[in-house]
Amino acid sequence: MQVIHQFDTVIVGSGGAGLYAALEASQKSRTAVLSKLHPVRSHTGAAQGGISAALGNVEEDKAEWHAFDTVKGGDYLVDQQAAQTLAEEAIQAVYDLENRGLPFNRTKDGRIDQRRFGGHTRNFGEGPVHRACYAADRTGHMILQTLYQQCIKNKVSFFDEYQVLDVILEDNTCKGVVVVELATGELHIFAAKAVLFATGGFGRMFKITSNAYANTGDGPAVCARRGIPLEDMEFYQFHPTGIMGLGILISEAVRGEGGILRNRKGERFMERYSPKLLDLAPRDIVARSIQTEIRAGMGIRGDSKIDDYVHLDATHLGKETLKKKLPDITDFCKTYLGIDPADAPIPVLPTAHYAMGGIPTDMHGRVLKDADNTIVSGLYAAGECACVSVHGANRLGTNSLLDLVVFGRRAGQHIAEYIKSAKAAVVDDSAANDAREWISRITDGAAGPHGGHISEEMQTTMMEKVGIYRNAQQMQAAVDEIQALRKRYHAVRVQDTSKSFNTDLLEVIELGNLLDLSLVTAAAALQRQESRGAHSREDFTERDDEKWLRHSLAYLEGDTVRLDYKPVDTSIWEPKPRIY
Repeated sequence: MQVIHQFDTVIVGSGGAGLYAALEASQKSRTAVLSKLHPVRSHTGAAQGGISAALGNVEEDKAEWHAFDTVKGGDYLVDQQAAQTLAEEAIQAVYDLENRGLPFNRTKDGRIDQRRFGGHTRNFGEGPVHRACYAADRTGHMILQTLYQQCIKNKVSFFDEYQVLDVILEDNTCKGVVVVELATGELHIFAAKAVLFATGGFGRMFKITSNAYANTGDGPAVCARRGIPLEDMEFYQFHPTGIMGLGILISEAVRGEGGILRNRKGERFMERYSPKLLDLAPRDIVARSIQTEIRAGMGIRGDSKIDDYVHLDATHLGKETLKKKLPDITDFCKTYLGIDPADAPIPVLPTAHYAMGGIPTDMHGRVLKDADNTIVSGLYAAGECACVSVHGANRLGTNSLLDLVVFGRRAGQHIAEYIKSAKAAVVDDSAANDAREWISRITDGAAGPHGGHISEEMQTTMMEKVGIYRNAQQMQAAVDEIQALRKRYHAVRVQDTSKSFNTDLLEVIELGNLLDLSLVTAAAALQRQESRGAHSREDFTERDDEKWLRHSLAYLEGDTVRLDYKPVDTSIWEPKPRIY
């Protein structure tokens, strides 16, 4: 018999979206948060630069401008009513965080300070605007700490180091989740009226990534295996400035404070690619510009041509500015590169960073299961694992923290109302049968390959063939290779047979999730025959609104992916060429 826990609300994931949803839901329901990490180790804590809101504390700004920038930055694949909601509710969301204790940097007159970030403009594109509210370069960390403290105050129940394995769906209604307790290896069932997935991204499918080792797409993979489609999975953002070779993020805040990208000649090459916004163009444009410079032989030579990189020059900012506004970045450079950014430029390359796609939801976080936007009762998602869609084909910097705060909050508020009339979830031991059989198989002691080699091959395949620049031949090869890896995965067995904190078992579970999401990503990218935002094809170089102004819905069906599509909300602004 499995242990069965009964709650009104279960949140899977303890980053910013999960904690904000828990904070709201817990005001009216018994709420549990399940996480494979301790909450303050969630990946939200790695977000550095800021959270966007049109406060207008440094210069004039408007929520309408913010919404337009979000739509244009996402190359018009953004659902525009969702973008408008994001921008309008951003202002109150930031003030709510301030009132809950978040220590933002301040202007001389005591207001929340703001700085520039890529793609954020005044008056519909005239020039850069100060919109990013920040706490030095630790904004995500501060949000995480603030929300966790508030959840403790609200008596939210935390179950740390529990890994999700399955979601319980019956008659289009969510009844709970099945998880494994890492400390004991035992399975648990959490029955609930409402379940919200907030499990973050899945950058670990790529070889070079800014993502933590825990970012393995658990929520989207679990949902995909239960017939929920994944939306816009072909759009994966490469952040322009990761530490060369490591992928550890050098925040866009460095460029927001005045940092300059330079090639081997010392040229400020962004003048050629984005004359108006320069180094603060949207991330997809800057990442492609860096890659284009390197391809043209303008990179700074590393050990071999493949290791070429460019410089991010912050030397002119001075030690005082770097110490006050970018202390963590300064420490990263000293620790991992042995340089002080006040004295020498930082060697950077694009790094796999953020998933624009994920579990389809409406603006209340309710999961949608088809092109008709049919709601799955009691199932919610928020944060990077979800697709509202406010990021479209490319996310603007600082909109990620805003997304998880605004839509985590909205989902929590909707759950608090939903559970009032929802029936208590009734489940029995059989709900864990599939998960039990899966765990029994990979721990049965039979001979089998180790997952580590499969993981390395997957990451190399995705990095080389579904990266910044793409074409049909390489993506078809990626689909074939991932399908072959998934077949090999069926024979994988854990080598560690212990029950307590079996990290071998955890990594095998996570690998299965990443393989499923890699296949979906590659297949969806292969089908989209255009270039839009972060999806840049060498064989279809232009954006094609006539054929491809639509969201993809990818259904994982055994060893294949079936694609469907649904329209984009363009009710406010007509799609236009994306010029910066």
